[in-house]
Amino acid sequence: MPAIEVGRICMKISGREAGEKCVIVEIIDDKFVEVVGNTVKNRRCNIKHLEPLEQVMEVKSDDPEAIKKDFEQAIA
Repeated sequence: MPAIEVGRICMKISGREAGEKCVIVEIIDDKFVEVVGNTVKNRRCNIKHLEPLEQVMEVKSDDPEAIKKDFEQAIA
């Protein structure tokens, strides 16, 4: 099971959004990914600041708002 992959739902463990769930939408390089979530802004994040969860969702769009809607359904 690859821990860091597009569509992997994660928990932020540090930073101002610590404790919030988000989904990986793009892998930038070996240290950074782009994440988005209900209360997490669409931004890049250090992989060390994420704890991957068991859940995986399919990222169908490049639009952050569409991804947020799918994310809400995936974690419900």
